[in-house]
Amino acid sequence: MRIGVTCFATQGGSGVIAAELGKSLAGRGHDVHFICPELPFRIEELSRGMYFHPVHTVTYPVFTSPPYVLALASKMSLIARDVGLDLVHVHYAIPHAAAAYLAREICARRFRVITTLHGTDTRLVGLDPSLRPITRFALQQCDGVTAVSRYLAEATRRDFSLDLEITVIPNFVDPEDFSRRPPPGLRERFAPPDAGIAIHVSNFRSIKRPQDAVRAFRIIRERVEARLIMVGDGPERGPCEQLALELGLGDRVHFLGGQQSVADLLAISDVFLLPSELESFGLAALEAMSSEVPVVAYDVGGVPEVVVDGETGYLVPFGDIEGMADRAAAILLEGDRRQALGAGARRRAIEQFSRERLVGKYEAYYRSLLGE
Repeated sequence: MRIGVTCFATQGGSGVIAAELGKSLAGRGHDVHFICPELPFRIEELSRGMYFHPVHTVTYPVFTSPPYVLALASKMSLIARDVGLDLVHVHYAIPHAAAAYLAREICARRFRVITTLHGTDTRLVGLDPSLRPITRFALQQCDGVTAVSRYLAEATRRDFSLDLEITVIPNFVDPEDFSRRPPPGLRERFAPPDAGIAIHVSNFRSIKRPQDAVRAFRIIRERVEARLIMVGDGPERGPCEQLALELGLGDRVHFLGGQQSVADLLAISDVFLLPSELESFGLAALEAMSSEVPVVAYDVGGVPEVVVDGETGYLVPFGDIEGMADRAAAILLEGDRRQALGAGARRRAIEQFSRERLVGKYEAYYRSLLGE
């Protein structure tokens, strides 16, 4: 198959999954054409079967902002005609589904359009009154729509009043890339031998509530010797750093910014903190689970479809910072509990969310839409 892929190139889960799916499909012998402003995050170089077509926008005095959606639609149509795309798979409904619809119309419906919903595209951004009508219309025009969790599929149908089939294909992880193989000497860079390590990974947007991770860590530190690793970048990073200083945690919290790969950092960690206000899946948590790191998370959205309370970590009510701290401290204090939860987490990651299994589901979904 010849497959076009459009996504945001940033460090969010949608871009990660789009990149990893594209790489896997190319490895299975398909031609994958990334149509994006920049090469997606986690793709350092193009391997055989992978192509990159940058989207360029124009500026002009009458434009209040560059017309990205129109430029993207034009680029999609050009690539579709030049290489004979069978389908275009867009990740994140806004604005990619609308652009793909326009491109398909330009090409007289010569290819199929698939949209994968990842979360805030239909749970937050797409619900804004200025975007809701176009989001609903674009989804109705797709040849196929998938969502990363049952929660997201059901909420999208309800909130947009859609009588639409949405196929659930969860996010995935490569258990070989994310495993308990810590590089020699790395753990010692962040913590002394007697200290546990908690970790938080996100894009540091307000919806991820990274400050809750810092506040929980203050309580954890009162009960057990520990360090906190904060991975990622975004609007909340500065406030988090300031909060850590105000709480007297400056030398115990490490802010590492965006990292091309977090696998090594997860491999040296003992507990993962996920205090998101809204999480349709929780890809970072899944990568932690594959690395045998128990997850302590707020019980929101699609997180319970990933994290099983008492088996792969713990779920606490939204906003219960002290409850999150209690559970994380218990994990750090009790080595047997940490190992049991970590083993359960990796087992679930392999059995339910392995790359091989779920890329195969995408491949079968493509073929069904193409009538093969």
